[in-house]
Amino acid sequence: MVVPFAAIAQSSSPAPDRVSQDTVDVQHLMAAYHEAVVTHDGARLASLFIPQGSTWLNVLSDSGLAHMRASKPGTVKIRVGNYQDFAKIVSQSKAHMDPQHQNVRILSDGTIASVYFDYVFMVDGKPNNSGSEAWQLVKGENGWRIAAITYSSNPAPK
Repeated sequence: MVVPFAAIAQSSSPAPDRVSQDTVDVQHLMAAYHEAVVTHDGARLASLFIPQGSTWLNVLSDSGLAHMRASKPGTVKIRVGNYQDFAKIVSQSKAHMDPQHQNVRILSDGTIASVYFDYVFMVDGKPNNSGSEAWQLVKGENGWRIAAITYSSNPAPK
């Protein structure tokens, strides 16, 4: 079952009050992330992260690593990235991207939160990547922000 996300109108650059509404609770943050990816709004996507120190880790599964090394022998199992690079990809892509989240589990004390879910990242209606994803969130004066994303990666065969 895919978790439905609330529709949130697109904006080319998020106004501070808009970002606050996007991040009023964890579900709003997840919906805003989804909507920013679908609408190619890299600026809005970037605004959902803490500006400094965010961690972005992509860990290939054993089978994903073997698959990738078949065509790119130098592929590493753990890749460190950042939200800025992902926001740039989102902004520049012409493909229809749709990150689908299932089995969402949220733990929070109201100040920090951990979100864990299974995902399928759809590109032009086809699975491009799948796995599990974990977000570490912090709640600052302006709402929830993503501090870290770590996800397992099972790239779809090309």
